[in-house]
Amino acid sequence: MEALKGVRILDMTHVQAGPTCSQLLAWMGADVIKFEPPQGDATRGQLRDVPNADSLYFTMLNCNKRSITVNMKTAEGKQVFVDLLKSCDIVMENFGPGVLDRFGFPWEKIHAINPRIVMGSIKGFGSSGPYADFKAYENVAQAMGGAMSTTGVPEGPPYVTGAQIGDSGTGLHLAIGLLAALRQAERTGLGQYVEVAMMDGVMNLCRVKWRDHQRLWHGGLSEYSVPTHKGMGAAPRAGNDSGGGQLGNAIHCKPGGPNDYIYVVVQEAVWDALAKRIGAELDMPDLATDPKFATIGERRNNQAQMWQLIGELALKYSKRELMQILNELDVPCGPIMSTEDLFNDAHVKLRDMMVELDHPQRGRWHNVGMPIKLSASAAKIERSPLLGEHTEEVLRQVLGYDDARIASLKSAGAFSVPPRKA
Repeated sequence: MEALKGVRILDMTHVQAGPTCSQLLAWMGADVIKFEPPQGDATRGQLRDVPNADSLYFTMLNCNKRSITVNMKTAEGKQVFVDLLKSCDIVMENFGPGVLDRFGFPWEKIHAINPRIVMGSIKGFGSSGPYADFKAYENVAQAMGGAMSTTGVPEGPPYVTGAQIGDSGTGLHLAIGLLAALRQAERTGLGQYVEVAMMDGVMNLCRVKWRDHQRLWHGGLSEYSVPTHKGMGAAPRAGNDSGGGQLGNAIHCKPGGPNDYIYVVVQEAVWDALAKRIGAELDMPDLATDPKFATIGERRNNQAQMWQLIGELALKYSKRELMQILNELDVPCGPIMSTEDLFNDAHVKLRDMMVELDHPQRGRWHNVGMPIKLSASAAKIERSPLLGEHTEEVLRQVLGYDDARIASLKSAGAFSVPPRKA
């Protein structure tokens, strides 16, 4: 049995943050009804690589869902929405501030229509505070949540991270909140409003930087390779420093290409074995007993020289070869994996983290697999829906509408784009 079988979600979200959340819940067995305007989710046509086909931007975020198109600008469309609210456990939205209110459906009204329903809402900055009415995108959230100021090299500009922590990270936070609220609704009979702001989610993912920010009130940070001191204020950018109790950094390997790096963490327990291997290769037999590196404190003080020595070793090997050598020494490490590396990686394939699907418009394509592995209810990943593909199915199966009712609604424009005015 699927973990969330029997849970029905009305998903009004679009673009990335909300669909990330609802796709994960769909992969766990929820019946997710993607509620789209007649023109569809905007990402169906964004960054399109196959003519007249849904884009990968859309297909990779909307698997295992049913699509229904509804024109919320008609009274008939709004009635379909109300009927769906009565039949669902969760409703989700990530409209701009005030959009749902202008349609006539604030949370208070939705709660009155179905007191048990849980409502999930994603906003750039939440529904309160000075920034509440501002719009946000992925990189705006990274900028304002603390990620960009702490990412990059010390003397360079701030950088966004390739991981979509503003959008997909917010979707993950919302999934946790919705499941918690659903559990409470099962016990109390009452749903609640669950809000996640993108800025808040990024701040949560940056919590180790708030740790370092407060440590700087009391003194410098010895694990940083850049100078730090008491009272310096903001946590600095420190390149690829580990930022943790153990020293870590990215080391360039043979043949020296842009992704020929391996990330190495030098734990206290592995230094002796690592130093002996480096010493043997670089003709430095006394490296393991060199007082400059004898303790973690000394290695912190002399880490530039330590990384230089490890780098000289790395230039003799490819990142995969060095990974094998270091793993034999129990040194935590990992090659910098490019998208091409991951796409063809045996470990990724074994764990079903890159799955091949078929789509009626675009043919064969690949999606990232389910990262949450449930032992008793493995995810079965299915393709994303075509626009409005399940409109009549949902109307009949979920709402119990008959042919006459559906025909009447169609003629009233409840599911189509209104004709243009002459």
